[in-house]
Amino acid sequence: MFQTHSMNEKIKLFLTIFFPILVTQVSFYLISFFDTVMSGRAGAIDLAGVGVGSSLWMPVYTGLSGILLAVAPIVAQALGARDHKQIQQTLFQGIYLAIAISVGTILFGLLFVPTAIEKMGLSDEGKRIATYYLFALGFGVLPMFLFNVLRTLMDALGKTRVSMILILLGLPINVGLNYIFIFGKLGVPAFGGIGAGIASSLTYWFLFFLAFGFVRNGKPFRNYQFLRVPERMVWLKQKELLQLGAPIGLAIFAEVSIFAAVTLLLSSYGDHIVAAHQAAINFASFVYMLPLSASSALTIVVGYELGARRLKDAVRYAKIGIALCLAVSLFSGALLFWQNEQVAAIYTNDARVIELASHFMIFAVFFQLSDAVAAPIQGILRGFKDVNVTLVLSLIAYWVIGLPLGYTLAELVGIGPDGYWIGLIAGLAAGAVLLFIRLVWIVRRYDPATLSKA
Repeated sequence: MFQTHSMNEKIKLFLTIFFPILVTQVSFYLISFFDTVMSGRAGAIDLAGVGVGSSLWMPVYTGLSGILLAVAPIVAQALGARDHKQIQQTLFQGIYLAIAISVGTILFGLLFVPTAIEKMGLSDEGKRIATYYLFALGFGVLPMFLFNVLRTLMDALGKTRVSMILILLGLPINVGLNYIFIFGKLGVPAFGGIGAGIASSLTYWFLFFLAFGFVRNGKPFRNYQFLRVPERMVWLKQKELLQLGAPIGLAIFAEVSIFAAVTLLLSSYGDHIVAAHQAAINFASFVYMLPLSASSALTIVVGYELGARRLKDAVRYAKIGIALCLAVSLFSGALLFWQNEQVAAIYTNDARVIELASHFMIFAVFFQLSDAVAAPIQGILRGFKDVNVTLVLSLIAYWVIGLPLGYTLAELVGIGPDGYWIGLIAGLAAGAVLLFIRLVWIVRRYDPATLSKA
């Protein structure tokens, strides 16, 4: 990270940070994608088991990972203020927090996962695969969260290309391990869908050790002397991380879980509706990776400029990020509007599902426009360390406006599945407007002294 003096320099630096984050996000998506696809090759029951296991795990994982994102704004602001000691302290406190979250997650899983899966409408074999898939994944929980801390540190220091290279190394390893453990190769028994959990756990151990080596000894980080002299846990620092991270994690969980809730509510409309809805949501989630990546990049650059007390530069970065997301959203939305049937056909050969999915994808166009505003603003506000009000606004948008409106339109007014999509769009649009108002308020009342204590 370094100070920029012109708009062109800012655009260049922002894209330098943003693009590797985007590649990293897509690669994480592909790990889950290959788990699902390769498990499906082992059999329909394996696919169902892994699908249910992933559905239970992903909202929990994204929410808990969001807590660890608190490392980013603290490190970015400390970097802008040239406070290397605080960066070192934040790294160790993030590691301690990741260990605590891992232990809590594993204990929670052991206590509640078997009961939750038992209530699912799966066959006995499907329940067995889902249960042991999650248990196998549990062995990778600790390195998974530790890796997230190290990756967030690298990104916050502006070294997003390093974390990109690491995840790109991990992706083919995950595919190879899937091949070995799912189908039983090189003398290893065929574990089916459970093998996907084993492969993912081993992949995260690999990524953690690789990231640990880079942060401790890698050329970009050598001057910081990271991970060389251990530091004790400091409760005040843990409190700071939790005060920032808990609202971030809860806001992410609120957004992810509402889509799961709508999927469950749509199950009463039959398999074709659910399949079409999943196809449209899956594509919208893939496109969402661009504003999500921009959000992470904006947290870094805005936090850095605010740490150096340069509000005008922070605002310019904010405009760059929002403009980029809107431009890409308009392009991809137009493409989806005109090619919705072709996109739907990627997911299925069923003519009825293609027809329904292409219809739902028209709604997804409006998803993209709202996400193009809301997601980058969330990242900007994290750079300001403004997370509590953001959480409240997210809860209002998704759970007070979006879901109740969708349920009313679908079930009480009688619109059907379209009602849920209209509700979700209204919730996302309301969230974008509320977050924009909050950002304007924060910028106009910016106080460096208050910010440093946030």
